[in-house]
Amino acid sequence: MDFKSKIILIYGPTASGKSEFAVKLAKKIRGEIINADSMQVYKELKILSARPSKKDYKKIRHHLYGFQSVKKNYSSGEWLKAAKKKIFDIKKRKNIPIIVGGTGLYFKTLTDGIVNIPKIPIQIREKIRKLNSSMGNKNFLKRLKKLDPEILNYVNPSDTQRLIRAYEVKLFTKKTLLKWFQETKSVFENKNFYKIYIDYPRDILVNKIRNRAQDMINKGAILEAKRFLNMKVSKKRTATKAIGLIEIQDFIDKKIKINEVIERISIKTRQYAKRQATWGRGNMMDWNKIKHNRLNNFLKNI
Repeated sequence: MDFKSKIILIYGPTASGKSEFAVKLAKKIRGEIINADSMQVYKELKILSARPSKKDYKKIRHHLYGFQSVKKNYSSGEWLKAAKKKIFDIKKRKNIPIIVGGTGLYFKTLTDGIVNIPKIPIQIREKIRKLNSSMGNKNFLKRLKKLDPEILNYVNPSDTQRLIRAYEVKLFTKKTLLKWFQETKSVFENKNFYKIYIDYPRDILVNKIRNRAQDMINKGAILEAKRFLNMKVSKKRTATKAIGLIEIQDFIDKKIKINEVIERISIKTRQYAKRQATWGRGNMMDWNKIKHNRLNNFLKNI
């Protein structure tokens, strides 16, 4: 296959070998790698976010890894803007952009565009939240259906936050949330992408996740977490949600032993991998699904 005109996207659950595969692919096709993992953007979270190694950086050019302070949030809109610039820069060098990561929303903003809904005044947002609270979800939904008859076609009726968002958007902008999505376009066409979804059996992935948790501890995750915790980062910051921080905090406070740290990190990571797989099934039906044990065959056939 000729990848010269393509932007290659690689998605899969955490610990599925995405980064390793991306490096091998980049070597074969003169590629440069762009990060699409929301935790790997943070410079203070190298080990806990499983960023690529220095060895990988030396082999292939990597972009958008470890540049953002954990004291600041980093939105999907900011990522999209930076990723688009990197894509065009890589293309200018006659190389091929390879975007790899496990943050589904990043890929969705790239392939579908990002919804540019006007900022809704706080007074309106508070009013809708109070309305939902006083009416209850069932009656709130009935009222919302009068404003937006198609609401149940794209929002789960039990997703309260999403229902509130749909109500406030329609009330303020006079357009439904679905209409905003439909009018949103990417700067790229679908034909510009070659999309790879790494399909990894859950039973094998469980062992890989456990081994990776142990490896993180061996590489210095305790020290990294201590440094992070000493920074007193606000709980409102996205980086505080990194898997491993709470578990290591409990270890430092002598609430749990190191084996339990590894076990808890493994459990949380498995849960995260399950959510990633669910996202993939719902949003990546047109992606090329490749079994984990067929990746080398894919590389050989390029």
